[in-house]
Amino acid sequence: MSVGKKHISSLASSRFVQQHLFFILHNHCQTIRELTQVHAQITIHGFTTKKFILVKLLALYSVFNNVDAGQKLFDQVVNPSCALWNQIIKGHSVAGNPKISVELFKKMEHCDAHPDGYTYTYVTNGCTRGGLLAEGEQVHGKILKSGICSNVYVCTSLVDLYVKTGGVEKGAKLFDEMPEKNVVTWNTLLLGFFRMGDTDGARRVFEDMPSRSTVSWTTMIAGCEQNGRSKEALTLFHQMQLENIEFDQVTLVSVLSACADLGDLNLGRWIHSYVIEYFTRRKQQRLLISLQNSLMHMYASCGEIESAYRIFMDMKQRTTVSWTSMITGFAKHGYGDKALSIFQRMRSAEGCNSKPDEITFLGVLCACSHSGYVEMGRQYFHNMIDTWGIHPKIEHFGCMVDLYSRAGLLDEAHELVKSMPMKPNDVIWGALLGGCRIHRNIELASDAANWLIKEVDPDCGVGYFVLLSNVYASCRKWHEVVNLRQKIVNANTTKPPGRSWIQIGESIYEFVAGDRSHENATQIYKILDGMTMESRYLGDSNQFIEP
Repeated sequence: MSVGKKHISSLASSRFVQQHLFFILHNHCQTIRELTQVHAQITIHGFTTKKFILVKLLALYSVFNNVDAGQKLFDQVVNPSCALWNQIIKGHSVAGNPKISVELFKKMEHCDAHPDGYTYTYVTNGCTRGGLLAEGEQVHGKILKSGICSNVYVCTSLVDLYVKTGGVEKGAKLFDEMPEKNVVTWNTLLLGFFRMGDTDGARRVFEDMPSRSTVSWTTMIAGCEQNGRSKEALTLFHQMQLENIEFDQVTLVSVLSACADLGDLNLGRWIHSYVIEYFTRRKQQRLLISLQNSLMHMYASCGEIESAYRIFMDMKQRTTVSWTSMITGFAKHGYGDKALSIFQRMRSAEGCNSKPDEITFLGVLCACSHSGYVEMGRQYFHNMIDTWGIHPKIEHFGCMVDLYSRAGLLDEAHELVKSMPMKPNDVIWGALLGGCRIHRNIELASDAANWLIKEVDPDCGVGYFVLLSNVYASCRKWHEVVNLRQKIVNANTTKPPGRSWIQIGESIYEFVAGDRSHENATQIYKILDGMTMESRYLGDSNQFIEP
């Protein structure tokens, strides 16, 4: 679009010019260049005092992420109206300048324009984004003095402020005092409980809601999944379907994460088919990258790595999460070469703006570890630091210790543990202990065990003590096996029972070691005993102690 002088001059009156320019602002400005052209015409024709035009100009400068140009425009206005103040406060808030929003709000108080509900909402939202609790509390005080505290939108923004920066208790107290609430208010409190990790509290809020939107259901499903309640998340999704609540792509992202956690391949496949049929073909919606990433992660977690790879290859646009998910998926399935090949493609892909992050390198190091690529793993570890500027976390050190330990470089693994800038945890020592079991190094295993005994909670570390007993057993040090077992007994600790899941038809069955509550327990243990005897006959378990 180009606004030429000839076209403007052909309009009969100043009023028509105003209307025409406003129409263009409202309907046809698609780029910052077009906006600048229209702004120039507004200035040429002397419309810079027309508040309704200026408000739209400021709003568009914010949309195009050019709040500085908007600020220059605002500074030229004599005695700005409340609507103009609102736009510039909102613009800085959205642009990530919450402190400037607060400063502008304070300046506004000394001008002729009086703050309204929009003003308080925008400045409160800015305080929330910036984590400015103290400033937000000051705004709350001014809201109370203004008498606008009954405005549901203003109060909802305050609830959001408190649940995100000041604790859910403050938010809940304000929520209870509100004379009117809408579904957004309820959703805000619901999210606040999840942010505090209080899933039961969130469930109570959800059950008390007079009406629930798609956002309400999605928040509840996502919160359960992120707080380790994947089965409850899927139950909610099925309930949502029974109540004929329409779900969107964001909902399915969380549902797929729960499917990945539980290994529910059937539901994951159904969702994939639904996405293709409903969103792609029927509604012709562009699929969210996050949804495609979730599909990929679901298939990889359920053992369908080829299906995950097909989704990856079909993606027209990929983020760092996309590349990382595929790298990690291949690595966990033992395809180290393919994982490293994907990483090389990520680095060399033309037009790829995705940069590897710390999680990407975890997948790369995991691939090197499982494939036994010691030198390559060492090189990637140093490149992560020197080339990409990523400081290794304890998880990266854990991968390197595991890499060295698997390869039999136990002394090098031990030296790395001692040189770590942070205190090694039980996972680090556990990886070293695993290497000692493989390569039957009793002396180093004892050192690792001594640390575990001193530093780790017995209830958390008992699994590692069992692993140490297996090291002793592999070297036929039966006296040490007995002594260690006696220590475990004296400490009155037990190893957390192993759990596994299996899907048959539409049902997922959970099995816990030692549990006989299943109706078919007799047949299950009969088959299990047969498998154990066969493995012992083949010599696979004669040197290990059953936990």
